[in-house]
Amino acid sequence: MNSSYLLKSIHGKKLYSEVLDIPIIDYHCHLSPKEIYEDKPFDNIGEMWLGGDHYKWRLMRSFGVEEKYITGNATWFEKFQKYALVIAFAAGNPLYHWTMMELSIFFGIEKTLSATTAQEIWDKANLVIREKQLSSRKLITMSKVEYIATTDDVIDSLEYHKKIREDESFPVVVAPSFRTDNLLLIRRKEYSDYIKKLSYVSGVKVNSISSLKAAVQSRLDFFCENGCKFSDIGIEFFPHSICSEKEADIIFIKALSGESVSDDEFDGFLGHMYLFLAEEYESRDLVMQWHLAVKRNANTEQYKRIGADCGSDCMGDIIPNEAIIRMLDAINTNSGMPKTILYTLNPAMSPSLSTIAGSFPNIICGASWWFNDTKRGIEEQIKLISETGHIGTFLGMLTDSRSFLSYARHDYFRRILCNIVGEWIDDGEFTDDETAVELVKNICYNNIRSYIS
Repeated sequence: MNSSYLLKSIHGKKLYSEVLDIPIIDYHCHLSPKEIYEDKPFDNIGEMWLGGDHYKWRLMRSFGVEEKYITGNATWFEKFQKYALVIAFAAGNPLYHWTMMELSIFFGIEKTLSATTAQEIWDKANLVIREKQLSSRKLITMSKVEYIATTDDVIDSLEYHKKIREDESFPVVVAPSFRTDNLLLIRRKEYSDYIKKLSYVSGVKVNSISSLKAAVQSRLDFFCENGCKFSDIGIEFFPHSICSEKEADIIFIKALSGESVSDDEFDGFLGHMYLFLAEEYESRDLVMQWHLAVKRNANTEQYKRIGADCGSDCMGDIIPNEAIIRMLDAINTNSGMPKTILYTLNPAMSPSLSTIAGSFPNIICGASWWFNDTKRGIEEQIKLISETGHIGTFLGMLTDSRSFLSYARHDYFRRILCNIVGEWIDDGEFTDDETAVELVKNICYNNIRSYIS
């Protein structure tokens, strides 16, 4: 990979040299704490690349590859061959960029992956894997990662976080994040079973809204004791109303008993819980993350066959500005605003979301999320925040990934960021001194470092 990749100006190259080797803080990802703890060497690049990366699965399906070669029973080499065929023609797709970068950064391979080069690259990459015994921890340390915030359910035991913390041979902090999706989806068939598990792990018999909140508080304390700094929610619903405590109690008891909960009741319950959770986060100095405008499991048949998180999620509808403003204003009035990061999967929301964020304290728009973490999407997000907010407070890149090779995306982001700032300097729109260096260092590291200190 050319050292000047994505860097078009002298100023951009100069800025990039200042951030090239600074550590990575990955404040939102889906890496497995169990895999990090067990640290098993990978067998081959097919397993390493295609074992759980739904970005790649989705691209392969879009090219017409049979499911056998994606999540089916084909061999890793057969799956790798199919991916090589697909990626060779994926011009403009970020996976084309990331594939090239990952081959270069982790394996020293500079050839373009294609059906023609697949065997050669397979052999060379696997040789590197065997010689270096590449495992999750080795890939993390090779990437200069300092901190990882995983995504963990409210009822998770956090056993592997504890084991990692006790292992003094591994210097990287791996901390849990408090993910509330399953807690709030009260209309799921399995919800009463979930609450039984919550009762067990919290030591609180949950049979009312007050006992539910007590159980959540207990779990929050447990997560904080285990290093939690971030909370998260990524459901496809957003509340347009906030019901009272009494109403929330009635709705919750209905859900527990298996009775039908109407759309309006569910909406009001969500609003009530958003308000409660924000207050708890503010009191514990936890960062509140909202992942907005996502549609989960759009393909019902695929969901039945393969399950969730397998590549059938997509952008959701635009959430009305008024609903977001009403919720944020209620939180700010009720408890004060916790540190908050807003992401949207639907980029049509980005301009309004940025201006809404600027109307309240402690709110920052996050990195381009998921389908938007393309070259264009990252450029647009940086420029939007610069124009409507303050780029100096931006928190930089995250991986939002299940792949241990995805830390190349931080390098991708840093190159794009430095190129943009470099072009501003070239055009006389920004200062050519240490301020520019400080700015890119803050965005890539210092700003998010302050959130976990």
